[in-house]
Amino acid sequence: MFNKNAFANSIAVVTGLIYILFYVIDLIAPAVFEFIFNAQFLGAKVASLIPASFSFGDFISTLVIVIITTWIMGYVWAWFYNRFAK
Repeated sequence: MFNKNAFANSIAVVTGLIYILFYVIDLIAPAVFEFIFNAQFLGAKVASLIPASFSFGDFISTLVIVIITTWIMGYVWAWFYNRFAK
C-alpha cells in the first residue's frame, strides 16, 4: 500500500525540480534546452511553442500550477493503486 500523501508529495517535488532545472538550462544554454526539450517529443519543434516573452512571473505561476496538478494526480494515482492492490 502506498501512503497517498507521501507519494503525491514526492512526485510533485520531483516534477517541480525538473521544471526548475529546465528553466535554468534555458537561461544558461538555450540551444541545449531546445535540444533536450525537443528530444522528449521525438525531435518535434515543441520548444518553439514557448512564448518569447515568458517572464519570471509566468515561470512562477506555471511552476505552482504544475506542482499542484502533479500533487493531485499523484494522490489520485496512489489512491487507485491502493484500491486495485486489494
